[in-house]
Amino acid sequence: MAETGRPAVTSRAELERICLVMFADRGFDVTSVDEIAAAAGIGRRTFFRYFPSKNDVVWGDFDGQLQQFTAWFDRCPPQVPVSTAIRDAVLDFNTFDDAATASLRIRMAVILDSPALQAYSTLRYAAWRAVIANFAARRLGGIEQDLRPRTLGHVALAASIAAYEQWLADGDSDLLPLLRESLETVCPTSGENA
Repeated sequence: MAETGRPAVTSRAELERICLVMFADRGFDVTSVDEIAAAAGIGRRTFFRYFPSKNDVVWGDFDGQLQQFTAWFDRCPPQVPVSTAIRDAVLDFNTFDDAATASLRIRMAVILDSPALQAYSTLRYAAWRAVIANFAARRLGGIEQDLRPRTLGHVALAASIAAYEQWLADGDSDLLPLLRESLETVCPTSGENA
């Protein structure tokens, strides 16, 4: 006898896509894991094989992206000034092809609209800021917990979030120019020596 209904999801990427659509349509906070599993044609346990929590779905492969972010800084030539390196790394971190950009718009709208995800974001953002602070500390001398490196991490994050908020508010805008302008506002690169 042939099975009817929706075929079960077979990849993490497809499950992530289904989740993002559901979160955008219904709201993150009111969409349950059981509803996601049913829509994907999988069991609850299978969902948790793909993602440790519902919160983690929205962040995609953030840990892999952080590794690439760290590697970018590791490859950065020593003559590149700190602010320029941070700006260029943040722009690189946020460069996506058209298909990924469409998904990113949904992802960031869900994150910025959900109180639960805003709280969870604090943990993710801390890891992102630490990558910048670690780089800045190596360049400036010191440790990432020192004030200047820590501040650079926080400032880069604040500028990035402001750019994302503007990008979401203006559906016709492009993310990278907004990021560049926002970063230049708080961390000017003109006239840099170090």
